[in-house]
Amino acid sequence: MKKSNKKKYPVWLKILIGMFLGIIWGLIATRTNLENFTTDWVKPWGMIFIKLLKLIAVPIIFISLVKGITSVTDIAKLSRIGLKTLGLYVVTTAVTVVLGLLVVNTFKPGESFSEEKRRELQEVYSTSAEEKQEVAGSVREQSPLFFFEDMVPDNIFKAAGDNTKMLQIIFFAVLSSIAMILLEASKVTVVHNLIDSLNEIMLKIVDLIMAFAPIGVFALLSALITDFAGDVQLFVALGKYAFITFFGIVAVLIVFYPLLILLFTKTRIKDFLNAIFPAQLVAFTTSSSAATLPVTIKQCTTKLGISEGVANFVLPVGVTINMNGSSFYQAISAVFIAQVFGLDLSITQQLTIVLTATLASIGAPGVPGGAVIMLVIVLGSVGIPAEGLALILGIERPLDMIRTVANVTGDATVATIVEASESKNNHN
Repeated sequence: MKKSNKKKYPVWLKILIGMFLGIIWGLIATRTNLENFTTDWVKPWGMIFIKLLKLIAVPIIFISLVKGITSVTDIAKLSRIGLKTLGLYVVTTAVTVVLGLLVVNTFKPGESFSEEKRRELQEVYSTSAEEKQEVAGSVREQSPLFFFEDMVPDNIFKAAGDNTKMLQIIFFAVLSSIAMILLEASKVTVVHNLIDSLNEIMLKIVDLIMAFAPIGVFALLSALITDFAGDVQLFVALGKYAFITFFGIVAVLIVFYPLLILLFTKTRIKDFLNAIFPAQLVAFTTSSSAATLPVTIKQCTTKLGISEGVANFVLPVGVTINMNGSSFYQAISAVFIAQVFGLDLSITQQLTIVLTATLASIGAPGVPGGAVIMLVIVLGSVGIPAEGLALILGIERPLDMIRTVANVTGDATVATIVEASESKNNHN
């Protein structure tokens, strides 16, 4: 029996092909009066893709969060290292989210559309826009503490059925994780095993959904092109978005991380960058923090002199809960999509993006495409139409490559800082 010589193409290449074919079909449809055909027979496949992403948003954030937080089982034994690690990861992630918001609000890549085109988009997604405005209005009418009050669900099952209540799901996941950590290990062994199994199932579902992504991207982009009659403004906005996202993450790599190394360690920046470069290459080519972990550990222990105890604790935890590059990308993407749709986000909503992106990063799978799932959560938290993903999925892969480099570099940065802190304590 002969083996099949059929070449298997990577998903990212298929997505790019789907994007280009979607553009071509959209342009053809606008010139051959096939707009209605596209709306009736092509666009639904894109909506199915969006629904699949929404479908797993709640379970994946809950399961991944619980797994990520409870994986810090050594926090009782290594409480000092554990608290430093978690604190640094949360702070650096929050800072990168804020930086992302500053960049996107400064350069406004989504405002390349004319007011006429923006009104067209608002009409297309009028329902989502109205819902967002209602939510924003209700928040402004409440007390200053409403933001925190709304984080606590009164019915977790009701919250689980509403993708705009992601902060409530995250709150319940964090509460459940803390309870599991405080209980004796023997009493939660079954739950740990269940969470591990469910996490593997979720990752496999992500793989299946991403396999459908080329069709979804083709359908969504085809519909978007026909909606705008092939308007070039769409591509100008997308080009600006890709530019500021890419160079924004590069700035995090060459400015933010080296600054942390300079301020909190005695390691020379040149030595740090040379040591972590092999791991960055692997991260760039695989787009997977998890796949890069063995290289990251090796470089940190052999080239940076980080002890195995610190490296083996800090870096694996970082793969699960530290996604600085992904969080930066989510902040820019969420506001970019809102700008394209002409939706003005209030300070409260942008604060929600900071908090949601920071906490969602704890549950972001360290695999290619994982940040897209988390972006659905961020969009839902402030009522931005998830259909806007069609704008950015076509260039998702190259941006995924560079943000994975940022994720891995962030892990190594925190590990270096923790090692420096521990060395100082030991000498004291």
